[in-house]
Amino acid sequence: MNPKDIQGVRDGNSGMTTLEVTLTLPDQLAQAARQAGLLTGGSLERLIEQALQRQAGQQLLDAMQRLRDANTPPLTEDDVAAAVAAVRKSRGEAGR
Repeated sequence: MNPKDIQGVRDGNSGMTTLEVTLTLPDQLAQAARQAGLLTGGSLERLIEQALQRQAGQQLLDAMQRLRDANTPPLTEDDVAAAVAAVRKSRGEAGR
């Protein structure tokens, strides 16, 4: 899909953006999507949300793989406690 195929108008009061999207699909796919009710605003919203969740999950898995590939030793409880203490000290929150 070409970004020029998407036109949007933001409604500042509702926190919503109205988009007009032009899709070019094979006839059979368009018909099946229509019959399945996937071309409604609510269905498209759910499909987009699910796609974004999958993408975020994949990004997390990719980051985890990069950490494994870096062969960095895991943090110990003492490492975490020292890091928390350092942050608290820098914020003037000692003793919490």
